[in-house]
Amino acid sequence: MSGISGMTGFGRAEGASGDWSWSVEARSVNGRNLDVKFRGPPGFDRLEPLAKAAAQARFARGQATVGVQAKRAEAGAAALTVNGEVLNRYLRLANELVEGGAAPATADGLLSLRGVLEIPDEVEDETARTALETAIAADVEKALDALKASREREGRQLTPVIEGFVARIETLVADAEREAGAQVEAIRERFGRRLAELAPDAPGLEERIYLEAAALAAKADVREELDRLTAHVASARTLLQQPPAGRKLDFLMQEFMREANTLCSKSATTPLTATGLDLKAVIEQLREQVQNVE
Repeated sequence: MSGISGMTGFGRAEGASGDWSWSVEARSVNGRNLDVKFRGPPGFDRLEPLAKAAAQARFARGQATVGVQAKRAEAGAAALTVNGEVLNRYLRLANELVEGGAAPATADGLLSLRGVLEIPDEVEDETARTALETAIAADVEKALDALKASREREGRQLTPVIEGFVARIETLVADAEREAGAQVEAIRERFGRRLAELAPDAPGLEERIYLEAAALAAKADVREELDRLTAHVASARTLLQQPPAGRKLDFLMQEFMREANTLCSKSATTPLTATGLDLKAVIEQLREQVQNVE
């Protein structure tokens, strides 16, 4: 199975058919959900649902924009026609002026008058319009494929970075496991000093202190937190091989941080607290990278 993808990328495609030419650009940035926007030329409204459906088939998250620009070649001289009715009106007026002593009208002069020459509006039939839209839609697909490839390249760049942070978390959890073993001894030593400082012959004092020490040792037991952190490390590595994993990784980051916070709150030794703080810092760095994962 392929690896993770990012959410930032760009794709472009161009095409032409008859006297039409067009270009398609597809781009995306990070987003919590999938949001697709379409910008196209007037008269091509049927392309919008096609473009959005094509994007939804390829992507799970990100803010994507598909833009289409299309233009038609200007009509050449062969497409010009003469409006005979307008020309005849101008000729009658010109003849009246000639009878009054004006110079005769010239052909180029008459043709330059407004409304004499026309560029006929070419009305495309439905079949031609459908064929044109189908051709443009095919290039929309190509641009989205290029965007997907771009996002996959980003994913390949993100993967070793994320894996490095996960490996660092695994190392810190192993450090915490070794340091956690010293917690009970540290608590025993602390309460031993306390017992020596107080009156050891006070009735029931020793028993109460030992009970308090036992309760604190139970509270300081961080084995469950360390076990869950180890399980989260395994889950993160699995998710990297099961895209799209962005939402699940987002949730996993919350679980990572919850366990790290509990670890710090239960810590009874300076080394374990320091490891817990390092763990929180690495988890936050990992969370920032996960924000880029689809």
